[in-house]
Amino acid sequence: MIKKVWNHLEEIFLIPSIIFSVVLILIQVVMRYVFGSSLAWSEELARYLFVWQVWVGASYSAKNKSHLRITFARDRLAPPARRKVELLVTVIWIAFAGFVAVNGFSLVARVNRFNQRSSALRMPMMYAHLAVPVGCSLMVIRLIENTLKDFFFTKPDIGGKPA
Repeated sequence: MIKKVWNHLEEIFLIPSIIFSVVLILIQVVMRYVFGSSLAWSEELARYLFVWQVWVGASYSAKNKSHLRITFARDRLAPPARRKVELLVTVIWIAFAGFVAVNGFSLVARVNRFNQRSSALRMPMMYAHLAVPVGCSLMVIRLIENTLKDFFFTKPDIGGKPA
């Protein structure tokens, strides 16, 4: 059960939150254009949900290896060199995401000390800012999982192209 939740953690958050966001924005549009009055808090909530969706979605993309990439230089390399370049790029990516996560948690702590609140929802702003370090932390974990699986627990593909 725990493994199943862990394997689908991003989807468990992303699917309901996207559905909720679409419904929330639809209600806001109907309220504004049909009834002539809008909800004061709905745009703010949709904005903060979107920020969370972006950062959790980045982790989801890292997990599924579906990030956009520029591969023309890597594709010209021989398979053993390509594998080394992939490992180097992944290590740099892990280091960068870890750096952003650590500094993001530091920023969240500072925002929390100031007790800053959002204008419409009166929600502590640390919850909005928390999306960045949480998303990057998940991304680091997903990248490490993929790296261990791809580089250390599977045989390298030295043939280049499948038969």
